[in-house]
Amino acid sequence: MAMNSRQRMAAAMRHETPDRVPVMCQLALGHFFIHGKEKPSDVWFDSAAYVRTICDFRRRYGFDGFLINLPGRPANWRDALQNYERNSKGETLTWKSGLRTFVPCDDNAYTLTASGDPLPRADYQAVSADDMPGTRTLGYVWNTFHAPSLWDIPAQADLADPASYPDWFTLPLRLARAAEPEASVHQEVFSPFTHLMEVFGYETALMALMDEPQKCHAMLQAYTAQVIAELKCFAPHGADAVLISSAFAGAGFISRDMYREFVVPYEKQVVAEIRRMGVPSYVHTCGAIGDRLDLMAESGLDGVDTLDPPPLGTVDLAKAKADFGKRFFFKGNLDAVNEMLRADDATFAEAVRKRLEIGMPGGGYILSSACSVAPRVEPGRLVKIVEMAERWGRYA
Repeated sequence: MAMNSRQRMAAAMRHETPDRVPVMCQLALGHFFIHGKEKPSDVWFDSAAYVRTICDFRRRYGFDGFLINLPGRPANWRDALQNYERNSKGETLTWKSGLRTFVPCDDNAYTLTASGDPLPRADYQAVSADDMPGTRTLGYVWNTFHAPSLWDIPAQADLADPASYPDWFTLPLRLARAAEPEASVHQEVFSPFTHLMEVFGYETALMALMDEPQKCHAMLQAYTAQVIAELKCFAPHGADAVLISSAFAGAGFISRDMYREFVVPYEKQVVAEIRRMGVPSYVHTCGAIGDRLDLMAESGLDGVDTLDPPPLGTVDLAKAKADFGKRFFFKGNLDAVNEMLRADDATFAEAVRKRLEIGMPGGGYILSSACSVAPRVEPGRLVKIVEMAERWGRYA
């Protein structure tokens, strides 16, 4: 029986048998900027423009779903602007606060101080988990994205309280759900571990794990409460799944023992809250994760995203499927660089065919790039992924 995209994805995530393997690649924001219709700064800062863009690309490529991976913004965000300039390299937004945001033509935006320096991070030796507002440094926003301020959220707001979040916080999810009733709409939240990495900066945060482990645990618990508050805000608005972005928790950053200590206990609490929402949960961790799929299972997750193969990562899809295919649904494993961006057509097609051959038996597989599709991958190649799934990924 033919399914719509939402039904197809739901079946795959629940280890039921869909009509074919669903396709859902995460596109880099730079891909939207290069190939889309909206100004890059509007995609980045305007919730309506962002949702129009992700919906347009889903339809253009025929994907079965998409991920909302930018936070909501207030409708009056432009009121905070002092100046706007655009040239061949991108856009510069100068805010009344003095901060400046640069939006390249093909990459994520980033914000600097008025003097052009990187935004400051918190000092792990000085902050206290008893004063979480005190960890919010200039330009830092609770969701790991830098912006001119916390917009209209008071600096001392208790972000562990769902009532602290304004209505615009959930706007992208609400707009996307209304625009795409037959597509699978996924909402992203950030792992407590990612919050810790962002607030201190990555190198410094790794030192903090060794120098101040108990303080880190206290802050991770506080961030867990914040993520759970966000999930309670999202819960009424119809997400089909929630992805936990835990990008920097692979073996390139932390060991198995550190993953077990600093990631699992907190993501386990987040997963429990997602389960209360009644939707599947899955995690996005980049790179070398082949040695910790069992630890991810301890978190209670329903699925795993990326599954970077060598040389980008360490996941052999056949082994992962054999060892954990009944425990997880899997999404990804196509090398976004060597098999999608740089490969010739024959190599690309063979890579897709191989993933379908390995992933589809028994269900529980979503065809996707491992990490985000690179900005300059040709749009026609993404259309072909769905055509190949139609040809080689049919269950009946």
